Amino acid sequence: MSELRLMKGNEVVAEAAIRCGCDAYFGYPITPQSEVMETLMELQPWKTTGMVVLQAESEVASINMVYGAASAGKRAMTSSSSPGVSLMAEGLSYLAGAELPCLVVNVSRGGPGLGTIQPSQADYFMATKGGGHGDFHLIVLAPSSVQEMHDFVFLAFELAFKYRNPAMILADGVIGQMMEKVALHEPLPRRTDGEIAQSEGSWAVTGKRNRRRNIITSVELDPAMHEKFNQKLQAKYAEIREKEVRYEELLCDDAEYLIAAYGISARIGQKAVELLRAEGVKAGLFRPITLYPFPTNEIANRARQLKGILCVELSAGQMIEDVRLSVGNLLPVAHFGRNGGIIHSPSEVVAALKKLKASCE
Repeated sequence: MSELRLMKGNEVVAEAAIRCGCDAYFGYPITPQSEVMETLMELQPWKTTGMVVLQAESEVASINMVYGAASAGKRAMTSSSSPGVSLMAEGLSYLAGAELPCLVVNVSRGGPGLGTIQPSQADYFMATKGGGHGDFHLIVLAPSSVQEMHDFVFLAFELAFKYRNPAMILADGVIGQMMEKVALHEPLPRRTDGEIAQSEGSWAVTGKRNRRRNIITSVELDPAMHEKFNQKLQAKYAEIREKEVRYEELLCDDAEYLIAAYGISARIGQKAVELLRAEGVKAGLFRPITLYPFPTNEIANRARQLKGILCVELSAGQMIEDVRLSVGNLLPVAHFGRNGGIIHSPSEVVAALKKLKASCE
């Protein structure tokens, strides 16, 4: 039976990490996600499950520690906020190039640069378009509730190991700091070294004898072999796009106008839809849950019945590019966003959609 608690989003990431059998957490404090590591230090899981929790000397160090633990087939993770994840870019590329599963939690804040400690969704490009050099993708999940902050830790590790690919939970600072009721999953057993060797032994550096030597690397100096490896990666990403798309719709069946939003913007968009419906405007909400893979076909199919789409983001407009690529020239796609850590209100979203509606009539 699940356990109910009132928890902050960052705190529940730590709780979920322990309960999902995470072997190691390496991180560095940065607002607004510092409570992840602080909660782990308070809970001291090394005394109960054997989970390693270590504050590294930097974000660069922490992502490379994740690389080392993931190479051994361990469930390894880190968390940070926007500038810190920027420092992890090279490590993320190495992890993808070595096909290593891991979890990175980004509780985003405003930028560019050091910016502000207030919430933002301006890391969409960084998360979905690579986050480092080379042709690679992270699996990106966007929670819109504290419950999903918990659930997506389990899901992210599941997908990361299924496809041997780094996964990211991209949460804005609001979701990380807000408190809600959450149902905690029953703990999963932490895998023994023998179980890891049995399940991941075909690729992990487990020290097992009497088998071919496993080598974890992202370097290939033969151009022909490197091209072949990149083609393998692209085939994997195509499989992810085919099988792992997740999204949520609200009042879309008869909608004429759509609000496309994720994270806290989707929560605000839900209230805006209620207000618009009360005024007789047939509005609906489309929430991508996986930002990569993006629900391209799903939003394209929905667009056939629509007159316009409003993308609502805490940014200058980033997800809107994927929405426009999805629908082409079928209908107008507009953007409404706030910057600098200012959070839009439902009434502002309503006004923005009415403006779009007026331009379409």
